[in-house]
Amino acid sequence: MSDFGFLNTHRTWEDWCGMLLGALIVASPWFPIQDRSGIVGHEMMVVNTVAIGLVIFGLSQLEYVALQRWQEVATILVGLWLIVSPLVLGYSGEGFLRIYHTSLGAVAVILGVLQLWQDWDLSDQDMLKHGQ
Repeated sequence: MSDFGFLNTHRTWEDWCGMLLGALIVASPWFPIQDRSGIVGHEMMVVNTVAIGLVIFGLSQLEYVALQRWQEVATILVGLWLIVSPLVLGYSGEGFLRIYHTSLGAVAVILGVLQLWQDWDLSDQDMLKHGQ
């Protein structure tokens, strides 16, 4: 029988994955295999995506240094915003970019939910020991 005990503890590699995810989100408007010519409001989409990526990157860095539950909740909310951004900002019919942002947002939400679940029962003192 396999042991899923490793999912019960918030590990520092999860924070590194969050930082990598933030960097991927920042770079996503410039991924190849997409047609940028038909996107109305391209600049707004780029600013939104870069801001979301930087927020996720920054939250992951904060989790690595000083773990707090609000950081995981913020990661979930920002990931949900990235999922609905194509609909709200009007580029939902743009194929790959919509798929990139929906997928990367879903990964951010899953990572945030996993970390929140892992840290739910920890005391403030236990959370301060994260990464040591």
